[in-house]
Amino acid sequence: MSFKDLRYFTEMMRALGYPRQISMENFRQPNFPLVAEILMWLVKRYEPNASLPHDIDTEDDRVIFIKYVSQFMATKTRIKLNPKKLYMADGYSVQEMLKVVSMLYNAVKSNKADHANEDVTERSFDVSNKISELKQARQLATEITMSGAKLYELLAVEVDLRELRLAAVARPLEMAQIEQGMKNKVVTIENEIKGTQNKLDNIANDEANLEAKIEKKKAELERNNKRLKSLQNVRPAFMDEFEKLEGDLKKLYEVYMEKFRNLTYLEQIVDAYDRQQQVKVEETEKQLRRMQEQLREEEKKLFNQTDTFENFADDSDGEVKDVKSRNPRIVGAMEASDSESEEGSDYISSGSELAGEGEMPISDDEEEETDSENYDDKDDSDDIDF
Repeated sequence: MSFKDLRYFTEMMRALGYPRQISMENFRQPNFPLVAEILMWLVKRYEPNASLPHDIDTEDDRVIFIKYVSQFMATKTRIKLNPKKLYMADGYSVQEMLKVVSMLYNAVKSNKADHANEDVTERSFDVSNKISELKQARQLATEITMSGAKLYELLAVEVDLRELRLAAVARPLEMAQIEQGMKNKVVTIENEIKGTQNKLDNIANDEANLEAKIEKKKAELERNNKRLKSLQNVRPAFMDEFEKLEGDLKKLYEVYMEKFRNLTYLEQIVDAYDRQQQVKVEETEKQLRRMQEQLREEEKKLFNQTDTFENFADDSDGEVKDVKSRNPRIVGAMEASDSESEEGSDYISSGSELAGEGEMPISDDEEEETDSENYDDKDDSDDIDF
């Protein structure tokens, strides 16, 4: 029995209108009164005038009841039921009753469908709604054709078969052959009986062997239980030392766990410190890069200023040279007149004449000093002009 069959059975019985609620737990154990009640209700549902035996107290009454229900279903509904499974009154009986219940459920279902079809008026008739019926009609037509062809072939062979059948029926029966056939059947049945008896004897021997083995195992089990109890009552010699070592192991484990926690905590702190130092190093590197960039920018600015100053100095030197070429006698910001230049030239010539006459000549060093003084005076004048 499957859970699916039991569920279908309960749902179909509820749909058919069975007055009692059927639970799935009713057939876990044999329940012959419930099975008998369901069978009586099914028979009355199919044939209200059927008479059934109501006594199911003894085994003989139950056998008669099951036999009557099986014969009734076989003759009226052409449903073959297994009396042994019905007599078991458990899940296997549900499988047999499900045959009758499914037949009644399909009949009720088809009857409801017929009533629904009768309510449809002729105006609402549409050929498109009858496509499935047309297909079924075509299939039935093909089956009828095939059945007719097969029947025609069988009727053609009937002529020969009729002669053989009549010859077999008209042949007189010989008592010797009948007796020999009966003897052969008896011999085969006796052989089967002997084989069955041998099997039964072997079963008895096997049962005795199994019982002997069971007794032996029981004795071994009792001995082992006694030995186990004795071992449980006896305290081993090393138990004290074991308990002591177990206590030491617990203490060592506690110390180990404490050190392990401390080590883990310290490693966590070291990791945090390393991360902080890494962040500081990165910040210092960034600051150094900023300072380097600032220094580079300052150097570029200074370099640009020096270039501008040198260019300006070169321009000023060119202007001084042009002024010297135009005004050779410039002391400060005052210019010498033509009379003064002539007197200076006369003085220089007179000086040269005096030197030629034997006065103190001007040495080369003195000339260089005068030239340097004049050059300094010119530079001062240039500065003043600038």
